[in-house]
Amino acid sequence: MSGDLVVALSGGIGGAKLALGLSWILRADDLLVVANVGDDFEHLGLHISPDADTLMYTLAGLDNTKLGWGRRDETWSFMETLTALGGEDWFRLGDRDLAIHVERTRRLRRGEPLSVITADFCRRLGVGPRVLPATDDPLRTKLRTDEGWLDFQDYFVRLQCRPVVRELAFEGADAASPHPELLAALRDEQLRAVIVCPSNPFISVEPILAVAGMREALSACAAPVIAVSPIIGGRAVKGPTAKMMTELGMKPSAAAVAQRYGDLLDGYVMDNADADEAALVAPRVTLAPTLMTTLAEREELARVVLGAADALASLNRAQNFA
Repeated sequence: MSGDLVVALSGGIGGAKLALGLSWILRADDLLVVANVGDDFEHLGLHISPDADTLMYTLAGLDNTKLGWGRRDETWSFMETLTALGGEDWFRLGDRDLAIHVERTRRLRRGEPLSVITADFCRRLGVGPRVLPATDDPLRTKLRTDEGWLDFQDYFVRLQCRPVVRELAFEGADAASPHPELLAALRDEQLRAVIVCPSNPFISVEPILAVAGMREALSACAAPVIAVSPIIGGRAVKGPTAKMMTELGMKPSAAAVAQRYGDLLDGYVMDNADADEAALVAPRVTLAPTLMTTLAEREELARVVLGAADALASLNRAQNFA
C-alpha cells in the first residue's frame, strides 16, 4: 500500500454502514469521512445536518437501527407537543436529536464553521474518525419534479419521494469551496485510497462532487478512487436510487452507477449478483457481497474495498516502473 490515510465520501445510512466497517479496521487517525451537506436545511428555525448526524450517530454506536435514522435512545415529547399545538411535524425530531440541532444552530449563529461544530460533537460523543462536511459553505440539493422545483427534504421526507424527478441542481455549489482539510488529505503522500461509499449517487455523492474544484482535486490525487455500488440486482438497498435512475432515463443497475461516475473512478466494487454487468464497467471491477446486514459484513466489505484499492495502487506502481 502507498500509505495509511483513507478518505471516504458518504451520504447517510448506506454510506454510514461502510464507514463503520472502515472504522473497525483502520486507526481513527487514518479515516476521514466526508459528509454530504446537500441534505442540510433549516427547519423550525434550526440548522439540520441529516447525513453528518447519521454518520456521527453510527460511528458513536448511537444509531437507531429500528427506525433506520436518528438516535437509538430517543424519546418524542417534543414532537408530541408540537403536533398537539398544530405545528409543522412532518420532519420528526427526537428529544435527544433536537439538542444537537439547537446547539449547532446556536454556534453557527455565533460564527463557528459547521466543520468545527461537527468535529466537537463527534469528540464529545466518542467518535474516533474525523467526520468532515464537504464544505463549510451553503450548498442545497434541489430537485425539479412533476410538481415543480422542490427542496430536498420536501421531496425526501414530506412527500416521501413520490414526485417524479426530472433534474437535479446543487444550489451554492459553484460558490462553495472544498474544506481545506479535505484538499490537504487528497494531496497527502500517505493517502491510501478514496472510497465512494454505497450512497445514492444523485443526492448523496454528487452534491459532494459538485463543490467547485472537487472533481479536479479527486482526479489529481495519486491514490486510487474506488466506489461501491448502491444497487444490487437492479434494486437499491434503501432509498429512492433505483426510482430516480428510472425517472432520469437510466437503467437501474450497478453498471449504470459506475457509468454515472465516469472517469472519476479507478475501481468499482459491485455485488456478486451483478457479475454479468462487469463487462459493462470501465474501471477495474471487484465482485463481493455488498449488502452489509451485520457488523461483520460491514468489516468484511471494508477489507475487500481496501484490498481492491491496494491492488490498483500496486498495479499503477508496476506500470510506472515498466
